[in-house]
Amino acid sequence: MNLTISAAEYNAVLFDLDGVLTPTAQIHAACWKRLFDNFLKQRAKETGISFRPFEIERDYPPYVDGKPRYEGVKSFLASRNIYLPDEQEASSSAEMAGEITVQKLGDRKDRYFEEILDAEGIEAYRGAVALVQHLRSQGVKTAVVSSSRNCKKVLKAASITSLFDYIMDGSLAEQLHLAGKPEPDTFLKAAEQLGASADRSVVVEDAIAGVQAGRKGNFGLVIGVIHGENATSLKENGADIVVRDLSELLPQD
Repeated sequence: MNLTISAAEYNAVLFDLDGVLTPTAQIHAACWKRLFDNFLKQRAKETGISFRPFEIERDYPPYVDGKPRYEGVKSFLASRNIYLPDEQEASSSAEMAGEITVQKLGDRKDRYFEEILDAEGIEAYRGAVALVQHLRSQGVKTAVVSSSRNCKKVLKAASITSLFDYIMDGSLAEQLHLAGKPEPDTFLKAAEQLGASADRSVVVEDAIAGVQAGRKGNFGLVIGVIHGENATSLKENGADIVVRDLSELLPQD
């Protein structure tokens, strides 16, 4: 493929973090499996319902990947017909005091992720770094748009914070009351902060929810980053083009 992102066509490129800039999507998936398997095993003991584990290939992409953490908890549990109260609901009811909540599960998963990041660190994808550096050399603005509350911590650990003009993470999205992916709100806000219109901006995503957000926001170009065999799913959900490595988007000699 000899496709380049031209500064004449686009003013800004908005990158997802996990699985696009860094290989943290794999860590997230493993943490979600650990969380849900522990929860489902305990539930099986209490209810007598047979234990069916969380399957990364089947459950992670449609229910969790790219979504805000608590929405991911709700989405997966709903797929198993399981309902948990929100923290506010539980704290306001004496009958629910001490009960497991959506927030408690989500926060537990976050602790798992932080433990691994602190112990092992992270390195950014070389092809992604090379593309961002090239874009910036051409005068194109760059931003990170991530549902993760650990976004800034990951960027710092990978030593790539300085490569971006704006960072939209899960914490900021909550402060601004912006809907998470698959809604386009966080991408649209990032483009606005960079002084770019949606039709002059590029979205780069590896998650189904992310490419859906790019398409809903009517962005000028939506690029899907392939992991495994998800190229078709990315295209069906909004990606204009798909690549396995962002270095494919660099100018070819």
